[in-house]
Amino acid sequence: MNCRNLCVGLLSVAACASLAGCHSYHIDATIENRTGGAVQLLEVDYPSASFGMNAIAVGGDYHYRFQVQGSGPVKIQYTQPDGHIATATGPTMDQGQEGRLQIVLLPGAKIEFEPELKPAH
Repeated sequence: MNCRNLCVGLLSVAACASLAGCHSYHIDATIENRTGGAVQLLEVDYPSASFGMNAIAVGGDYHYRFQVQGSGPVKIQYTQPDGHIATATGPTMDQGQEGRLQIVLLPGAKIEFEPELKPAH
């Protein structure tokens, strides 16, 4: 096979892939600190992985983008301004889902999950 045929073949494969609608499914997560003080040691667990921050200032936000591999609930844990640990379990996610997940940290160890997720394809 010469170079020209190889290039035409590669271009054909690339064109087919773009027409097939190759799509990377991801979740855009935002954690909002509305506790009234700084939070520390934040960890968010989701199916097959996790992410976190050392601290989020009072009124601060943290953004993270991830892909769901597998199925299971979202769990969050962090140290409140008073030093106590807050934990909560949120929505269940499935592989291939996409959308947004807003997690709002509130006073008194309350945590709100506001998912806008599309079903997996």
